Amino acid sequence: MSRVLDARGRSGPGGASGPGGPGGSSSARTAWSVFAALAAAALFVQSWLVVQARPQDLVTGAHGMADIISRSLPPAFDQFVPNLWPVLETIDLAIFGTVFGVLLAFPLAILAAANVTPARPLYFASRALIGITRAVPDLVWALLFVTAVGLGPFPGALALAVHSVGMLGRLFAEVIEDMDMGPVEALTLTGAGRLQVFSHAVVPGVLPSLLGISLFRFDENLRSSLVLGFIGAGGIGFQLLTAMNLFQYQTVSLLLIITFVLVAGAERISAFLRNKVT
Repeated sequence: MSRVLDARGRSGPGGASGPGGPGGSSSARTAWSVFAALAAAALFVQSWLVVQARPQDLVTGAHGMADIISRSLPPAFDQFVPNLWPVLETIDLAIFGTVFGVLLAFPLAILAAANVTPARPLYFASRALIGITRAVPDLVWALLFVTAVGLGPFPGALALAVHSVGMLGRLFAEVIEDMDMGPVEALTLTGAGRLQVFSHAVVPGVLPSLLGISLFRFDENLRSSLVLGFIGAGGIGFQLLTAMNLFQYQTVSLLLIITFVLVAGAERISAFLRNKVT
């Protein structure tokens, strides 16, 4: 059988690949796949041990969950009207947090985008600020603001706004960095000023994406506002915690139904609006 020279100058019987050819690459991929599978399995096993998973406890404790569910039925629909105000508080928490988060995140994102930032020190400073507000959970921000302004919906709204600055700032900056720079360069060559370039090239190029991200963030803030109520930030979360502490399970079931309807409705409205603006 003839021997031919491969691309690396190695020869092999009948043109067959050597250790560095396709056959070798296939073996290397297989080895890496096996290694990745073993690593993933080891990672899952250690997580199972660390969280002290005991599936048998779910089986033996199922009667307790069934008892709570049975005491939660039927829902206390007579409590619907008294809880309309907490529902409004929950929605307004999400609106306040999202609006102020967008207003603060957008200028930070301009400074944190490498392709449009006016100075490198501003770039690093804005990136650091965005990282801090994103790294600290909104629950921790709410606890800090509760100590400053007291209980009520205001500290929860502030916490959502600050945390939204971090999340939106990062996403906004990435959108701006990925934008088409052609219009920006064209306006710059015509002698347009920085403000004109920003208003006529940067904003129109990224506005649809930013609106879509903002609507998605509103959806997230609505969910977060429910949890913030557990620490006294108002809304349905506070009512839910109170009902659970008083063993008013029928009221709990009503609040859970309201929560589901509220979240599902906000998700559908947000998805509809995102499709319209993007």
